Amino acid sequence: MSVTVVLGSQWGDEGKGKLVDILSADFDICARCAGGNNAGHTIVAPIGPEKIKTTFAFHLLPSGLVNPGCIGLIGSGVVIHLPSFFRELDTLEEQGLQCAHRLFVSDRAHLVFDFHQIVDGLKEVELGGSSIGTTKKGIGPAYSSKASRSGLRVHHLFDHDTFAEKFRKLVEGRFKRYGHFEYDTEGEIERYKHLAERLKPHMVDSVAYIHNALASKKKVLVEGANALMLDIDFGTYPYVTSSSTTIGGVCTGLGVPPKAIGCTIGVVKAYTTRVGGGPFPTEQLNDVGVHLQEVGREYGTTTGRRRRCGWLDLVVMKHSCLVNGYDSLNLTKLDVLDDLPEIKVAVKYIVGGKDLPYFPADLDVLSGVEVVYKTLPGWKTSITSSASFDELPENCKNYITFIEQFLDTPIEWIGIGPGRENMLRRQGQILN
Repeated sequence: MSVTVVLGSQWGDEGKGKLVDILSADFDICARCAGGNNAGHTIVAPIGPEKIKTTFAFHLLPSGLVNPGCIGLIGSGVVIHLPSFFRELDTLEEQGLQCAHRLFVSDRAHLVFDFHQIVDGLKEVELGGSSIGTTKKGIGPAYSSKASRSGLRVHHLFDHDTFAEKFRKLVEGRFKRYGHFEYDTEGEIERYKHLAERLKPHMVDSVAYIHNALASKKKVLVEGANALMLDIDFGTYPYVTSSSTTIGGVCTGLGVPPKAIGCTIGVVKAYTTRVGGGPFPTEQLNDVGVHLQEVGREYGTTTGRRRRCGWLDLVVMKHSCLVNGYDSLNLTKLDVLDDLPEIKVAVKYIVGGKDLPYFPADLDVLSGVEVVYKTLPGWKTSITSSASFDELPENCKNYITFIEQFLDTPIEWIGIGPGRENMLRRQGQILN
């Protein structure tokens, strides 16, 4: 069995999409296993006979679709807002990607409805100053419906009368909880009758599909959504997403056993960003933070929100490596650090004068940590045109080496710019 997994190792937005895009050229299937259209991956790729560089924004669909020989699969652990699914599909095809006949959706995947999105906003208002900062895409409420065993799945769409009955009951439950908000229940039922017909060619039994593919020696690439620190169990709860974003989520979200997974790659930004609320020990509310935000163009693909920025946190990364067991790392956006005279890296948390030997579950503890930094000299030159690891400035190579030695995990891939051509592999060559 041959499954390779790409996972976010921080708070998301690490640049997973570009590595998935590069790798998917050598894979038969690219699969999503968790999350919904709250994810956001931006990919720049040449399209058409003239090889025009085109920027694609992926939210729900697998990024591997950029490669014409790769099939996209949305697994049962994903929650799907069908209107957004088709908008994204239509946009990609308008940009020159023909993917309608190589995109499949699990019949077990749960559905996100517009009322879930309304409830998402109402919940944030209810939380007030303690709001989590969700994307208001309805992801959390949809997973709540799933966990309470009242959700609707893709296969329910194809028994219209039963779907309508269950849908009405689900909406009525939300009215009882949040009061009667404006919502056209009957209009939505009719809308989904038509959406179901359009979805029908895409629906598969994803468990059978992926296992048949593996039995036929097909290569499967799994594209993680969000990241370890947004995991419902191991992240900075409650400032997290509502799904399992870890290696465990790959198994539960696709129906593949652990032994099917051959390689796990963690994607880590050369600094740290996060969106929404919650403690952020290395956040820089100063000129450094502004530099990282502006030079790194740290604005959300899905929401357009400015991301909070700070130094790379290796305490977070140690925690991430423990949970996901990465075989190697992809260090991204290293070029954003080009102009900094010195670069700091968090190596330790101190609480009450004592070293904290682990990443804490208690956010009150996390909010009060003293961060110990290692300061490294910057390289003060552009690295974007470097053709190999050996061509990088010495201080840049030292920064990379320090990270991998601290984490005891090799850095195999190095992102030095936005394009496909700006990815170095540690063996020394650029992959095109």
